[in-house]
Amino acid sequence: MSREQSPATDRRIVTLTVDADGIAEIVMDNPPVNALPVAGWFAVADALNAAGGDAAVRVVVLRAEGRGFNAGVDIKEMQRTEGFTALLGANRGCYAAFKAVYECPVPVIAAVNGFCLGGGIGLVGNADMIVAAEDATFGLPEVDRGALGAATHLARLVPQHRMRAMVYTAATATATELHAYGSVHAVVPPARLRDAALELARQIAAKDPTVIRAAKASLNGIDLWDVNRSYRFEQSFTFELNLAGVADRIRDQFGQPSGPAAT
Repeated sequence: MSREQSPATDRRIVTLTVDADGIAEIVMDNPPVNALPVAGWFAVADALNAAGGDAAVRVVVLRAEGRGFNAGVDIKEMQRTEGFTALLGANRGCYAAFKAVYECPVPVIAAVNGFCLGGGIGLVGNADMIVAAEDATFGLPEVDRGALGAATHLARLVPQHRMRAMVYTAATATATELHAYGSVHAVVPPARLRDAALELARQIAAKDPTVIRAAKASLNGIDLWDVNRSYRFEQSFTFELNLAGVADRIRDQFGQPSGPAAT
């Protein structure tokens, strides 16, 4: 038995369900590549805030339907919007979503399939645990899109020099690599991803909920740096690149028919 809530404006993009054991499942579904528009990022934040604010919720599983977990910001939405409205919206939406993952009062498990790029890194980097499919890859192609950001979160997944190389070259890392670093909890066949994430969630849901919520607050309190402030600092350089006109030029090149739809 489950109840469904939809803080998202568009139920197709983000849905939230809570089962009888207190496991909340937040699902992103925005074909073809799960690149989220501005409203989608805020919908993710709303779903996480709703789950965390529900006393019955003990743990959250954040996952996606389709070919990949998340391809970042919807570049096409930005290209068809005059001025900086879409840019400002995307930056605020990403900030809200990443913050909601990090500050969710209960643990958040990210279940990652396929590609996890750009803003997807912000989501999983702030999650408490990551379960990944064998085909999962992680990367920040921001420099190829005229933007910056989420190195804060990538640095929580890979060592410093690996993070820097990935930012400069836009290279990706595999789930197996991240498992070796200890940042991915488990790597499983794609068909088992949801079940594996829910199995881990059930282990947490079986614990005393007051203790688990206290544990989440205590772990955030001993973090070595403020992820919200760090990411906001990164965003300022994206604003500079846009004001300088560099980002528009690179995005226009990226938007040619030979390129993918989003980052």
